[in-house]
Amino acid sequence: PLAALRFVWPLLLVAWLAWAMYWRPGLVVAEHGITVVNPLRTHFVPWPNITAIDTRYALTLRVVSADDRGRQVRVWAAPASGRHRTLGLSPKDFDGIGDSARGVHGELRPSDATTTPIGNLAQLVRGRWERLRDTGAFASGIDPEASTVVWHRGTIAVAAALGAATAIGLLV
Repeated sequence: PLAALRFVWPLLLVAWLAWAMYWRPGLVVAEHGITVVNPLRTHFVPWPNITAIDTRYALTLRVVSADDRGRQVRVWAAPASGRHRTLGLSPKDFDGIGDSARGVHGELRPSDATTTPIGNLAQLVRGRWERLRDTGAFASGIDPEASTVVWHRGTIAVAAALGAATAIGLLV
């Protein structure tokens, strides 16, 4: 049993990474903005700082940044639907989608359909964002400094420690 103890570390590492990548991510839509919890960072984005909402590979918020280049905040909790989920879509599945979802030529992505999980979530976020934008709630202006990013140092430290323990346990 003592010799088998060295194989506990890889199991703990896999369990920790599974928790961080699959159970931890989340999205909180609040009155003043959106909080995106990803495996390594948590982003808070106020509504006025959002310039576009995309669903190409995952729900992605395009955000104004302090360096004027803009940045993207991908939501790990909302990946795009696979091809099998979007095979049977009909035009009715795209009813009620806002104009901000449409591309340059008026096209929509399969992941924009309201019958897919990501499309439903994107429609919820877009609907709220469009209502605020259209009612003039963003008249006060954009404050790039209001967006915050917090690194999950504890998650990173535990993953690094378990990775080192795994390497030491398997090599020694």
